[in-house]
Amino acid sequence: MINLHEFKYKNSTVWSQVSLIFVLFNLFYEFYNLIKKILAAILTSKFRSEAKNLKKNINKYRFPRRTIIRSILKTLTNMMFFTLSDFVLIGKENLPKEGPLLLVSNHFSFLDPLAVIKISPWKLEFLGGTRTPNAPAATDWLRQMWGIIPVFRGSVSRDTFIASESILAQKGVLCIFPEGGNWATVLRPARPGVAFLAARTGAPILPVGLTGFDTFFHSLKKGNRPKVVARIGKLFGPFQLDVRGRSEREKLDGLGDEIMQEIAQLIPEEKRGFYSTDPDIRDAAKGTEIYPWADIQES
Repeated sequence: MINLHEFKYKNSTVWSQVSLIFVLFNLFYEFYNLIKKILAAILTSKFRSEAKNLKKNINKYRFPRRTIIRSILKTLTNMMFFTLSDFVLIGKENLPKEGPLLLVSNHFSFLDPLAVIKISPWKLEFLGGTRTPNAPAATDWLRQMWGIIPVFRGSVSRDTFIASESILAQKGVLCIFPEGGNWATVLRPARPGVAFLAARTGAPILPVGLTGFDTFFHSLKKGNRPKVVARIGKLFGPFQLDVRGRSEREKLDGLGDEIMQEIAQLIPEEKRGFYSTDPDIRDAAKGTEIYPWADIQES
């Protein structure tokens, strides 16, 4: 019987393992290009085209979708973390059996969505920006194949909210990174979208804290296996707020802060930034709360 632990290390270096993973991803990408015409109804090659189609068919949005392609991507993601890292999962007992569910997490690295895919036992949808300036360009094809629900920064994204509500109404699980980007490696205030969704839909919220993913490749370059941790918190909510008036913005901000405080309890103190109880850590984090795309309007 083959010992998997011996297999991982025998006659192999860290960089040969990295090369193997990237070769597998490249092969899978070629496979995707080959079959995308056959599966055109499911696999959309252009992210913006999918965003337009989503707007046209928003009231017919179905959950789950892209089950085959996402199963393959999940398998490759599991293989990557198994081969390259020491992945620690804490709080697995807190995972509910089904939705509706809003899964929220800190966002320090472009690897964070892959970590969520690995720990998720459900069919999973993501909300994400149409542009990812802090992620390698090579990750765009992963986003295209998974088929995230687009968020247009600087606009109301009404259609995105309708799609999200449709998924939750079908007992779906929707992952959102409340900070709205990974421009810093400490916790920052939530954008209003997650609180709006939580209040409007009444969906329970599951907080997840991710640690070590922002230094993942730095550890590999030093020849070390990175230790990464995903800590699952306890379900909280649902919340019921009247969000129809502008006067409710303060209530939404308060709900957003409550969501971020739940996440803060799941990551180390030095990473809690804006939500740390240590005044020195809060002072060091000043400036990170400024949203870098406040003046950008996407469509």
